[in-house]
Amino acid sequence: MSNFFIALTAVLTMLLYAVPGYIAVRAKAIKPDAIQAFAWFLMYIASPCLSIYTFTKPDFHPDKLGSLGIFTLTALLLQTAVLGAFFLLFRKKKDDVRYRIANLAVCFGNCAFMGVPLLEALLPDYPDAVMLSAVFAVTMNLLGWTAGSAIITGDKSYISLKKILLNPTTLSLPIALPLYFTNTDLPGMLGSSVELLGKMTTPLCMLIIGMRLATTKPKTLINDPLQYITVAVKQLLVPLLCLAVVTVLPMEQPMKQTLFIIFCCPTASVVLNFAELLGQGQKQAARVVLLGTLLCVATVPLMMLFL
Repeated sequence: MSNFFIALTAVLTMLLYAVPGYIAVRAKAIKPDAIQAFAWFLMYIASPCLSIYTFTKPDFHPDKLGSLGIFTLTALLLQTAVLGAFFLLFRKKKDDVRYRIANLAVCFGNCAFMGVPLLEALLPDYPDAVMLSAVFAVTMNLLGWTAGSAIITGDKSYISLKKILLNPTTLSLPIALPLYFTNTDLPGMLGSSVELLGKMTTPLCMLIIGMRLATTKPKTLINDPLQYITVAVKQLLVPLLCLAVVTVLPMEQPMKQTLFIIFCCPTASVVLNFAELLGQGQKQAARVVLLGTLLCVATVPLMMLFL
């Protein structure tokens, strides 16, 4: 039952963050056209700061380098496999933006706000779990800026060396990784500023969801079977696939558990953020993120039975 209440608390907190955004748009204090600007700030400013801040928290030891590499490669390959498999499955529906959003939604999970409290509660004796969630977020964002953006827009030019190297997530690594490998914190006010901007990620994500939901009709939240199929695949099928793969990999058990817990998290709000930035599928993305967040109250505790 403790797992249930951990998930429930996280879900309710996330939903509370969405309420002001919903009210602001419904009251016409914020125009729908402004939502994209919030998404831009989140993706280009707050998210890189969160990455830098998270990497400064754990202590690095050289003997962790090999296992960290295996974890990073596994996270990247598993997400790529899921993204590619459903791209092929949905290829005949590629003209329907709902399926393009679903393609990302079955792959990208909320490894930060939802993942971190779950990891802290379920693996209290494994402090590296939170840092590994940041590593997972790096691989997810790397795919989002390249293959994910190409899927949403249908523009293959997003899959390029330039997009791999020149995106906010990758550009934050030359700062984050040296700090991590040298066990160094950012000094004084600079560190405090980066921490504050990074911690804005969670409320900003949910504010954007609330804003976008205010522009949609309520009945669309419950009358689209594709949304339920997407959530079921993301929160039940994909985690079990992950569990089957990591069982045979040369990782320490807590690292395997960390990866499994991360894959159990609901669809990430980053799916909505990319939809906002690229100007396609915003309403569908907002609905599937909210539905997944609500249903994870049931799916996360259920999947923890396999932990």
